[in-house]
Amino acid sequence: MKTGVRAVGAVLVAVLGASLVGCSSTGGKRAEDARKEASAQGKAAVNTPRWTFGMVTHSGDGDTFWDIVQNGAKQAAVKDNINFLYAHDDEAQQQAQLVDSYIDKKVDGIIVTLAKPDAMKGALARAKKAGIPVITVNSGSAESKEFGALTHIGQDETIAGEAVGDELNKRGKKKALCILHEQGNVGHEQRCEGAKKTFDGTMQNLYVTGTNMPDVQSSIEARLQTDKSIDAVVTLGAPFADAAVKAKEGAGSKAEIDTFDLNEKVAAGLKSGALGFAVDQQPYLQGYEAVDLLWLYKYNADVLGGGKPVLTGPQIITKDQAAELEEYAKRGTR
Repeated sequence: MKTGVRAVGAVLVAVLGASLVGCSSTGGKRAEDARKEASAQGKAAVNTPRWTFGMVTHSGDGDTFWDIVQNGAKQAAVKDNINFLYAHDDEAQQQAQLVDSYIDKKVDGIIVTLAKPDAMKGALARAKKAGIPVITVNSGSAESKEFGALTHIGQDETIAGEAVGDELNKRGKKKALCILHEQGNVGHEQRCEGAKKTFDGTMQNLYVTGTNMPDVQSSIEARLQTDKSIDAVVTLGAPFADAAVKAKEGAGSKAEIDTFDLNEKVAAGLKSGALGFAVDQQPYLQGYEAVDLLWLYKYNADVLGGGKPVLTGPQIITKDQAAELEEYAKRGTR
């Protein structure tokens, strides 16, 4: 039997097995237990070669968003028999050097973010010259195709921002503060600009040092103290929502705190009413699909998107959905 036929057969067996488990009286729990067991034992669902994929992101230290991305990537890597490598740096030049290090290692595929695309253009060109397929995730959808990537997986940041403006209008907000925690990140600028485009009220940008959470909190608190007319604060990442809630309390403000991205703490905040809404871009899916699509390209020359980004968001999450998603957030998949 040919390798390709065996691989497809193995995938079908795995899918059928999962479907049968899902139909049982305790299907959800059993399916989840089966997934955990497969991950723990490192059992692949295919017998294709042990390819190595490297992911490089613009994450700073301690950003839980990227833990969720990694969880998705690692789960797909187990299924696809992939040796998964991960590295990150919030400095664009260092990020480019990390990509170069993977090129030197002759990895079989690279997944990369383009938060500061100009600094990454050369690294992606070198990957292409070396014959290494690249998929971009999360940020850089506008530059992805130009830089030679197979496809981009994430949300359109401008559309996500526009969704925020629409939601603020529904809630009757008049003056909002958009918190940018990483200067030079094109995706963050696009989010705030998109929100301003559709928001009927006034929106101001506030730049903070995202690597210094006490500074984030004090900067927001100071602005809320000096301007009591601010009735909404929008943070651009889940870890910063908690700092904004504390800043609101310190300033004695009545502003609603809203945020991009979802994690366990945000889900709990939505459930309790401490947060108004969250914009979920499904980071688990970004990591999972990036690895899976690279595997599909290596195995079968498949490409998704038709030259357009594969969108994983935005999805507006409110208190109504929080309880349902909290379980998934706790296990690190939402």
